[in-house]
Amino acid sequence: MAMASVRIRQAEEGDCGNILKLIRELAEYEKLSDQVKISEEALRADGFGENPFYCCLVAELLPAPGEPQGPCVVVGYGLYYFIYSTWKGRNVYLEDIYVKPEYRGQGIGSKIIKKVAEVRRGMGPPAGFWKSKHVALERGCSQLRLTVLDWNKGAMDLYKALGARDLTEAEGWHSFRFEEEAMRELAGK
Repeated sequence: MAMASVRIRQAEEGDCGNILKLIRELAEYEKLSDQVKISEEALRADGFGENPFYCCLVAELLPAPGEPQGPCVVVGYGLYYFIYSTWKGRNVYLEDIYVKPEYRGQGIGSKIIKKVAEVRRGMGPPAGFWKSKHVALERGCSQLRLTVLDWNKGAMDLYKALGARDLTEAEGWHSFRFEEEAMRELAGK
C-alpha cells in the first residue's frame, strides 16, 4: 500500500462513533473484546462534556490531490489524559493507541505518540489548565506513560525505538487494577 497522507488532529464530538469502532477493533486485536462496555454516548459525555475525563487524537487519511474532497477516513486514534506522579509531578497517560492493521508501518502510530507528547488541547483541573494551548512539556509534564500487553512485541519495539523505557524490564513494575466489584467491597457497598 502506498504511503497515505495522514493528518493527526484533536478528536471532535462527531468522531465518537469512529473512535468506538476503533476501540472495539483494538479490543479484538488484544483478544479482550468481552471487556468493552463503553458506549458512543459515554464517550461523548466523558470526552466532550463540561468536565472531560480524557482527550483524544484521531489519524485521518486526507484525499489525494485531484480526488473529491469528501469526509476523511479515520484510521487510528490515541486516547490520553493527565495524571500525577508523586515522584515526578505532571504526566500524560496514553490509555490507547491504535492504527488499523492495513495502515500500520507508515509511521502513523509514531505521529500519534509524538502529537500526544505535544498535547495541544486540554480540559480539566486545575481550572483552565487543560484549556490552555500550551504543549505538555511547557505545562511541566515530565513523562508520557503507557502500557502494552506482554505479547505485543511490535508495539514494544516501536515504543523503545521512540525512546520509551520498559519499566517492567528496567525497574520491575507491574500494573494492577481494581474492578468495580472490588472497589465496592473496598468501599463497603
